Amino acid sequence: MTSAAPRTLADQLRGWSDERLTALLVARPDLANPAPHDSSQLASRASTRASVLRALDTLDRLQLLVLDAAVALGARASRAALVEVVHADAEATEAAVLRLRDLVLLWGEDEDLRAVSAVSETLGTQVSGLGPPVDQLLGSGGPERVAALLGDLGRRSSGNLATDLRDLADLLRRVDAVAGLVEELDDDAATMLDHLERSGSEGVTQAARTPVRRADAASPVEQLLARGLLVPRDARHVVVPREVGLARRGGRTTHEPVDGPPPPVTTSRSATLVDRAAAGAAYELVHRTELLLDEWSARPPTVLRQGGLGVRDLKATAALLHADERVAALLVETASAAGLLAQGGTDGLDVAWLPTHAYDAWRAAPTAERWAVLVRAWWSSARPAGYVGRPMRGKNVNALAPELERPWAVETRRRVLGELAGLPRGTVLDPAAGVESLVETVAWLRPRLPSSASALVGWTVEEASVLGLVGLGGLSTHGAALVAGEDPAAALAPLLPTPVDHVLLQADLTAVAPGPLEDALARDLALLAEVESRGGATVYRFTERSVRRAFDVGWSAVEVHDAINRAARNEVPQPLTYLVDDVARTFGTVRVGAAESFLRSDDEAALAALLHDSAAESLRLRRLAPTVLISDLPLDLLLPRLREIGAAPVVEGPDGIVRVAGREPLRARGPRGRPVVDPQTVAERDATRAAATVTALRSGDRVSAVRSTGAPVKQSPAFTLALLREACEAESSVWIGYVDGDGSVHDRIIDPHRVEGGWLRAFDQRSQQVASYAVHRISSVRPC
Repeated sequence: MTSAAPRTLADQLRGWSDERLTALLVARPDLANPAPHDSSQLASRASTRASVLRALDTLDRLQLLVLDAAVALGARASRAALVEVVHADAEATEAAVLRLRDLVLLWGEDEDLRAVSAVSETLGTQVSGLGPPVDQLLGSGGPERVAALLGDLGRRSSGNLATDLRDLADLLRRVDAVAGLVEELDDDAATMLDHLERSGSEGVTQAARTPVRRADAASPVEQLLARGLLVPRDARHVVVPREVGLARRGGRTTHEPVDGPPPPVTTSRSATLVDRAAAGAAYELVHRTELLLDEWSARPPTVLRQGGLGVRDLKATAALLHADERVAALLVETASAAGLLAQGGTDGLDVAWLPTHAYDAWRAAPTAERWAVLVRAWWSSARPAGYVGRPMRGKNVNALAPELERPWAVETRRRVLGELAGLPRGTVLDPAAGVESLVETVAWLRPRLPSSASALVGWTVEEASVLGLVGLGGLSTHGAALVAGEDPAAALAPLLPTPVDHVLLQADLTAVAPGPLEDALARDLALLAEVESRGGATVYRFTERSVRRAFDVGWSAVEVHDAINRAARNEVPQPLTYLVDDVARTFGTVRVGAAESFLRSDDEAALAALLHDSAAESLRLRRLAPTVLISDLPLDLLLPRLREIGAAPVVEGPDGIVRVAGREPLRARGPRGRPVVDPQTVAERDATRAAATVTALRSGDRVSAVRSTGAPVKQSPAFTLALLREACEAESSVWIGYVDGDGSVHDRIIDPHRVEGGWLRAFDQRSQQVASYAVHRISSVRPC
């Protein structure tokens, strides 16, 4: 900042260091997109309502109160006055003032601080609780309303609306003046004023704009309106002006101190137990995601016409994963955010939700790395899965629907886990009141977030528990690594249980996995058996349908027996061997082909039973021969329906050979969205981009300074060449006016290198690049 007081915000920005300007552009990235030409344009952009709104969204409650107090104090605002007015620790208040000045929401010297123009009209009762200023409330009411209030309060109107508003605000700002007016109220009116002032809410009345004098005021509302203690916001609503609120609080912004956010309610818990619980959830996340995408590889759900996943498909997914629909929606959304799931075409040309080609590489990676891919995607996703199934605009939101985006979700999610990361190790959220207290903490840190964000706080804790970042209410070691921008996979890997390579077979056709299985064995069992229960030990059950599933994808009876023998630690029970042999003996008894479709079997009785089976009526079967039936259904419809009624058909080719080869899993092309990048990388990239913008900004200021020294003088080509060659020899900078191909003139500060063949080769200080300029297009040259 320069020693002389800045006349304008642009003057102040010109006096800032490059480091401070870079920090401003990082904190308010909208100011740098597109890059401003000079400090004047940067100041103008920083004062717009849209940009100010974005900056206000990043402030906490104390910073908003300081800014609101600066607006209320008006010309009397200074750093010392703000420390006196804001009901908070002096050091915390000064830190808030510094933050607001760094964000260019406040500017000027310590003794003359001013809020940018858009702040006053933007702040209101829903932002900080101080209420709107009286000039904002009465400015649209006209001079008559202001003059009436001033005259009734014993003041004479000047006839100038701006002056009258300022006089009225000054009068109401005085503690003794407001106290005297309150003493004239009856008990009901005083109680109403206290309620509206403390709650920051609006009063509703049909006489909001009806003129009334103190002598004629009867009802509590009339008494308050006549004395200016309530002011109409519109025809039906009245509010307590900011100035009256300050006076009622003894010149302070709030009744209670606002030094910092309320701490969350916590309890003690072993950090080791927290890590173990979170690691178990992390392993389960990977396993469930693989189970989900393997299922959708073979039987993908159809994409809804408006986008998203159907309700029935979500219910089926929840049943497959042995979880509720909220967890299923979270896993589906996370897989999509990680690029493992996308829309793609099926054999029937339907658009369906399919695993992408990235899924195959993901499945081959170690468990900890697979988990890290998922949680990094969730960490950067702006799609809160908690909204799935909730009403919005008259209908419930579907998983994977486009309207699920919430731009503030990422910041809220990181704020919540950041608060958990700040708790001492061994401290977790209280099971009863921890989440509610965390909602209050986040509301203090970001009071301008929409009311629906409070629900997202609870969802974040719940989702982080499902994802394995949080365990028993506390942030795990690997969760803290993610928040800190470190590698979470390295922190998780030592906590994961060692996979086992066997199961214990039992005579009741079940198999018990005493721990997490190796990937190959887990995939084999997922194909051969159904999961009956999960926990410390997973129980699988072999059924006729599950074993037949292996035959459907091309396994032979020998391969099924061999897979079971490899997995078993004990001897294979006889009932399981008989089950596999029985399925193998009946498998392929009926052969299906396309005639439209035909069924052929050497067992005439089996075909006769199928023909007269009531469950097969919809197949529209007809007998052509004792061993042949035909149907007018296509093969891709007939085959699954036969399996549904208990038949075990195989497909016969035109040459009479049975086709039992496994079907290739369906895949979709990966989404074109932004790749998930490390937050540290993003921060470094933003800082580099901001620094380059500051360099261009300085060049623009130099151009403006040279332009302001006088109007350009038309120069002869010989004089232009002479100045350019002189600058080349002296290695000095020059200002040029350059005419582009479309006829527009641009000002540039350049460092000429050489002039040759009618072209100038020079370094452009704004773009930070070497460029060539046609000399005949240079309208004027001026030394810097």
